[in-house]
Amino acid sequence: MAALRKPHCVRHHHAGRIFFLVALTLASCSTKEPVRLAGEAQGTYYSIIYYDQQQRNLQPQIDSMLRAFDQEASLWVEGSLLRRLNANLTDTLSPMMCDMIAQSLAFGDYTNGAFNICIGPLVQRWGFSFRERQPLDSLCIDSLLHNMQCGISIGQHDGQPTLVKGCPETELDLNAIAQGYSSDLVGQYLQQQGIDNYLVDIGGEVVAHGKKPSGKPWVVGIERPAADKEALQQVQTAIALNNASVVTSGNYRKYYEEDGVRYSHTIDPTTGRPVRHSLLSVSVVEKNATIADAMATAYMVMGLDRAKQFIEEHRGQSGTEAVYFIYDDGGTLHTYATPAFEQLIDRGY
Repeated sequence: MAALRKPHCVRHHHAGRIFFLVALTLASCSTKEPVRLAGEAQGTYYSIIYYDQQQRNLQPQIDSMLRAFDQEASLWVEGSLLRRLNANLTDTLSPMMCDMIAQSLAFGDYTNGAFNICIGPLVQRWGFSFRERQPLDSLCIDSLLHNMQCGISIGQHDGQPTLVKGCPETELDLNAIAQGYSSDLVGQYLQQQGIDNYLVDIGGEVVAHGKKPSGKPWVVGIERPAADKEALQQVQTAIALNNASVVTSGNYRKYYEEDGVRYSHTIDPTTGRPVRHSLLSVSVVEKNATIADAMATAYMVMGLDRAKQFIEEHRGQSGTEAVYFIYDDGGTLHTYATPAFEQLIDRGY
């Protein structure tokens, strides 16, 4: 397939785990100052930089947009549309929710199940969601896997899109796509306001458009995997972006240890258990953050060898061109970059 295809959503409308990207907002020699916004959304930070001839402060509008997004897609917001869908209190989808689910289903098909938003209950029971960790045994995992594998689809009732569950116990978790999707929404909003040069970073899901007034591209740093979750951030490498998005997914900050075993927040949808492989982080550069977000998650599930094989088999298709892996080989960090990613590296940052 040359590109992802997604199911049709009625009234289709266009207005993200922990991610590890560090925006390197290097000083510009231009006298034109950017507008800088910072705040919180989706339980994480956001940082937005843009150049606007009118020097408008669009933070109130962006904050309102992100709050509305949380009311739809957040598991942490009581009464959100996602929480109501999971509790079977409604099956009616908003245009935006329909779009996110449709794209998620397409990513699931594309990655042969490595990406799966029906993994919500497993993520929760392992202790990586809004509920506290609960004891798990093989029988419980098998039961949760069965509910996940029942699957979902998009239906229609009275002209409205609806969520159709294979079994009522199925619950969704949009964490692996929501932040990327919201970063794209903010970027689209800025362009609607006539702003073409901007950098949007929501929890590490970065959308870079245009350039700085000096003509230099935006430069984004990718974090070096830390030994533990409390370690200070260090930049592993930096890339120059123009009209592109980059998302990094990793498992070295969001985890817990029990009886000497480290449990990653990345859950394999085929086993129902945290992944156990050498891959520490994956960075994907794509035309939008939604694709980059989903593919970075899928590669973290696959592990290095399966991910490299997937890229080779799907060369030139969505999410396979510019990819960067950091992995552990016997206690030593190693990297692997596709040729397209190598071309983006800024070696003088």
